[in-house]
Amino acid sequence: MTDSTATAPQLPPASAFEKTINGKQTHLYILKNKNGVEAAVTNYGGRIVSLLVPNKDGKLTDVVLGFESVDGFINSKEPYYGATIGRYGNRIAKGKFKINGKEYTLVTNNGPNTLHAGHPGFQEVVWDAKQIDSATLELSYLAKDMEGGFPGNLNVKVTYQITDDNAMKVSYLATTDKTTVVNLTNHAFFNLNGEGSGTILDHTVQIAADNYTPVDSTLIPTGKIEAVAGTPFDFTKPTKIGARINTDNIQLKDGKGYDHNFVLSKHDITTPIATVIGDKSGIKMEVFTEEPALQFYSGNFMQAQNVMKGGKKDEFRTSFALETQHYPDSPNQPTFPSTELDPGQTYKTQSIYKFSVVK
Repeated sequence: MTDSTATAPQLPPASAFEKTINGKQTHLYILKNKNGVEAAVTNYGGRIVSLLVPNKDGKLTDVVLGFESVDGFINSKEPYYGATIGRYGNRIAKGKFKINGKEYTLVTNNGPNTLHAGHPGFQEVVWDAKQIDSATLELSYLAKDMEGGFPGNLNVKVTYQITDDNAMKVSYLATTDKTTVVNLTNHAFFNLNGEGSGTILDHTVQIAADNYTPVDSTLIPTGKIEAVAGTPFDFTKPTKIGARINTDNIQLKDGKGYDHNFVLSKHDITTPIATVIGDKSGIKMEVFTEEPALQFYSGNFMQAQNVMKGGKKDEFRTSFALETQHYPDSPNQPTFPSTELDPGQTYKTQSIYKFSVVK
């Protein structure tokens, strides 16, 4: 038994999330269902701070990495823990794109490229929060015209809900007054054995994707869509994360592991598109989404620079992310599904992370 499964973890103290940032107040909100599943969410960055779900022995396990306080998130060397990502999740090549012939320039923060909207991203802002009921939190934010270089006043609403079938449901809504690009996601860093329990390389992953988008050396898609068959990216059958991660493969070398966009097979919100099982805990997480793709990230850039809630550091590959999304760099890739949003349209999508156990 690991420490994290032997003793029930506690949610961080709400008082540690009381702070005024840019004139707005941050808080910690607790969501729970009738089964005892609990989540802690802060309106600083719209972040999932904790997510407690039962393991195979019935003990609550915190499967999301986070910090004990809002200051932990503010000062973190890794800015995206648990955060709502926007207005454009993932990378945009060279921080530039065009809409109707007009070029827009973003802040570059990932080599020559823009990652997760550059600065200020949604992970840095204080969202307006309304707790609807004991299981539901509604967050809203107005991203002003040209904030971070993006056109349009974008009204965003993100709703977190813990459902009675032990799922975290995340719903996204956005409208704009000027044509813009939108690609919203959540960047929870998961370890299904529990935060601080060590490597995720023995977790088993299955992804319903026959294709993926290979990337160049700066992790921008080349524009090609290639089959996963016969490559280390074939997760169509349950496979350990670490089974092929050190294969001599240029994609894995450039990404320092898995940090790639998987093109999901045809699906709807009722069909799981990814399943992960914690090898020690028996916790199974199924991911459902209305999005066409999924970024699978294997914790390659974790460098033990932060002390997390459980007192352990965020060591290399001790968590993974599954970010539901449209493809990276879509604004510059006309063959990819469009991420443009026009006035009068509503961006609406949802993703669900459902938990159960395998004995």
